[in-house]
Amino acid sequence: MFDELANGVFRRRYQSLDLNIGVVIADDGVLVVDTRASHLEADELRDELRMLTPLPVRWVVDTHWHWDHTFGNARFPEAEIWGHEFCRRAMLERGDSMKDDAMAWLPERGAEFEAVEITPPTRVVSDTAQIDLGSKLVTMSYHGLGHTDADLVVSVGEVGFMGDLLEDGAPPVFDDGYPMSWPRTLRSALGSAPPLLVPGHGDTMDQVAAHSQLDEIEAVATLARRCVEDGLPVPEAARLGPYPIDVMTSALDRALAVEL
Repeated sequence: MFDELANGVFRRRYQSLDLNIGVVIADDGVLVVDTRASHLEADELRDELRMLTPLPVRWVVDTHWHWDHTFGNARFPEAEIWGHEFCRRAMLERGDSMKDDAMAWLPERGAEFEAVEITPPTRVVSDTAQIDLGSKLVTMSYHGLGHTDADLVVSVGEVGFMGDLLEDGAPPVFDDGYPMSWPRTLRSALGSAPPLLVPGHGDTMDQVAAHSQLDEIEAVATLARRCVEDGLPVPEAARLGPYPIDVMTSALDRALAVEL
């Protein structure tokens, strides 16, 4: 169920997609970091929250616009929904394609995803913003292009919710990412991040583990730069990287698409 990482700060690691949800309990309300992959999954989250606290959910923060993190937003109509301005734009402009992406990942759940009501953030962040919860202060910070164009780090006390800028248990996903910019963005994020880090998926990480992953992403960026600037063929470069060939191929193809 919920793991208490600090006083009033929790994470719930779901078996579905190995996704992490953040929960911050304040004096008169609850803040939720990411809302899961559908209205049905969000309903399950809401039911579990009632066992944790009777307080209402007053704030939601989307770490980025991917469907597995945002498709539950509509189930929190009473909450302010915060996200980067590019997160709001993507959800307004690309809702149908996001549903297509979800169905491609999990075709057996097509009807479930089709019924999702795309609900973008109503409160947008461009650089840094804070939510004063009374007994706690939540900081949302944007550091640049990484896993997407809209990744926010959500920090409260000694805990940082990193979204998919970090990944535990599987390689990072580069499909909508910026492989040559990601290392700079992650380095900036880690420079101001708390010591205990919650990736978008998988187990919690410390700064040492996070910097180890930064080194891997830097190696991907170096190979991507060789492909973009020196014409190194993708199949050759993919064999030199820190991740499986299919992941490397995706990263390098993406770099060629967005960096040329």
